[in-house]
Amino acid sequence: MAINKICESFEAAVSGIKDGSTILVSGFGGAGMPTELLNALREQGASELTIVSNNAGVGKEGIGGLLLDGRVKKVICSYPRSGGSVVFEEMWAAGKVDLEVVPQGTLSERIRAAGAGIGGFYTPTGVGTQLAEGKEVREINGRLQVLEAPLKGDVAFILARQSDRWGNLVYNKSARNFGPVMAPAADLTVVQVHEVVELGVLGPEVIVTPSIFVDRVVKMSGPGMGERL
Repeated sequence: MAINKICESFEAAVSGIKDGSTILVSGFGGAGMPTELLNALREQGASELTIVSNNAGVGKEGIGGLLLDGRVKKVICSYPRSGGSVVFEEMWAAGKVDLEVVPQGTLSERIRAAGAGIGGFYTPTGVGTQLAEGKEVREINGRLQVLEAPLKGDVAFILARQSDRWGNLVYNKSARNFGPVMAPAADLTVVQVHEVVELGVLGPEVIVTPSIFVDRVVKMSGPGMGERL
């Protein structure tokens, strides 16, 4: 049977995602944010979610919409108070959602470590601050380093520019951001794409995320926020 990972609808793309899932979400602000997938998950109804992303949502759609509906129990991110994160700020102030702040480089490396099967890594970032509380600290080459654990997802939501039916991906400029490290780090990787192309159109030297790390692909109906950057 020919491999075809293209889903006919966003509803099909998010089917089977369970309550309590940890969702890795690509994006830096609006760039690379798979908003339509997040909106579809909101309609699907999964709750008690942990959202892992660079920031805590923009506006009242996407992550903001899931927060607004009370579907998110915890956010793990680097910038909880970025521009447009009004829903998260209100909910966190009211004690309705938990927060774990992770420095951006550490966040990316924790996700990459999960995808690579690495058991943990040491970094000087966070040493001597609240971010290192309860974690092992040791001196390496004369510098204190804190031990960080991998950050694995049950599901990854990614925005890409193009995919073929096998799930090979290329990205659009800064919208590439977290997608390549998140795709291998989840049990189920779902990709929202601007364009589906025929096999062979994407040369092997330009493919950023190979199909082995992708499970489902769904085509957008329009350009979307992340495609403008």
